[in-house]
Amino acid sequence: MAVSDHVDFDTFMAGVKKRNPGQTEFVQAVHEVAMDIFDFIEDKEQYHAAQILRRMAEPDRVISFRVCWEDDNHNIRVQRGWRVQNNNAIGPYKGGIRFHPSVTESVLKFLAFEQTFKNSLTGLPMGGGKGGSNFNPKGKSDAEVMRFCQSFMTELYRHIGPETDVPAGDIGVGGREIGYMFGQYKRITNRWEGVLTGKGIEYGGSRMRPEATGYGAVYFMQNMLKHQGQDIEGKTAVISGSGNVATHAAEKIVQLGGKVLTLSDSGGFIHDPDGFTQEKIDWVKHHKTHTRGRISEYADHYTSATFHGDGARPWDVPADLALPCATQNELDEDNARSLVANGVIAVSEGANMPTTLDGVKVFHDARIMYGPGKAANAGGVAVSGLEMSQNSERISWNHERLGEMLTDLMEGIHGKCVEYGDQGGYVDYVKGANIAGFKKVADAMLAFGVV
Repeated sequence: MAVSDHVDFDTFMAGVKKRNPGQTEFVQAVHEVAMDIFDFIEDKEQYHAAQILRRMAEPDRVISFRVCWEDDNHNIRVQRGWRVQNNNAIGPYKGGIRFHPSVTESVLKFLAFEQTFKNSLTGLPMGGGKGGSNFNPKGKSDAEVMRFCQSFMTELYRHIGPETDVPAGDIGVGGREIGYMFGQYKRITNRWEGVLTGKGIEYGGSRMRPEATGYGAVYFMQNMLKHQGQDIEGKTAVISGSGNVATHAAEKIVQLGGKVLTLSDSGGFIHDPDGFTQEKIDWVKHHKTHTRGRISEYADHYTSATFHGDGARPWDVPADLALPCATQNELDEDNARSLVANGVIAVSEGANMPTTLDGVKVFHDARIMYGPGKAANAGGVAVSGLEMSQNSERISWNHERLGEMLTDLMEGIHGKCVEYGDQGGYVDYVKGANIAGFKKVADAMLAFGVV
């Protein structure tokens, strides 16, 4: 292969911005990765000559489609759906489906790009993809959600498959939505196959999947602390979000002897200085899943707590540990400075890219242990990969075995981050995750030639 002219970082990013106008989330995700990768590949001509990073930053395909459905008042509604298939160098596309008004092509491209590196870190044969719609399931009846999911899958089914692309759940897509979509896929194709993960146990789902992302983020936190001779026991934690990831992260922190002080939703956050017990966490799970209520109502039920509204975030509450588990860019530079000033020693991301680039810089400058989402929240997709294996073999592993496998997977991901991110006492987990994730995918792409 001919020797290429090396493009510098600024020229590369200028090209990304030009090709993706207005897609700020996607450009941010590429920027964060490229900063580390450019240093790593500086003296590795094979990656430059094959334009590997340029190819990774261009999805294999972006599928956009119309989703028509009828609400309970017989009004015809129109939403837009997407599937971004970013890279399948190491396995079928794998990544969640998100239903939320904030969903755009830019958001899904950023998530699919991040997913490529996250899936690589697990060591499992999974490529990177993401999908979704600007549909908002909040306030919709079960019948309306069912009709939307069926219409969404009527288009999506032709683009996915167990050896092609295996979606999962994400924000706004839980067991109910997965069930409706899987039922429609099965009806259209007349095939029962592991084309979606996050399914119910009754129809091919995996034990440990609901817990996996939240537990995994805590296991990654535990590994970071252990690497510095510390532990979670006796430490306080602030957590954002109150959905599946946040509540299971809180649950695992409590099981390991920590004290959780906060949970949140889009309306604000709850501060419970007495700490969340398992009983309180179970109340939140039921309240958010079954009654689909707001976190503010927690303070009516448990008088030890206070609710801070108007979209307030919990990052001003003093704590040892922080786990952002809500959504992208929820923790900015000022929030990061507040956490550092209040004594936080470690951050583990349960959400995808919840910390802005300026916030990440604050953590790095303060030498805070900081686990980025592509590493820290990889437990969810790791167990999804294990669900794919169980579906292929027509078997079901028990909770204990899956728990051991998840613990081992998160320890392995931490080890890869340390291998490429150790800077002589301080571990740059972002750099370690980016390089370790990149290298596996890049070497596979080199093996395939120019495709």
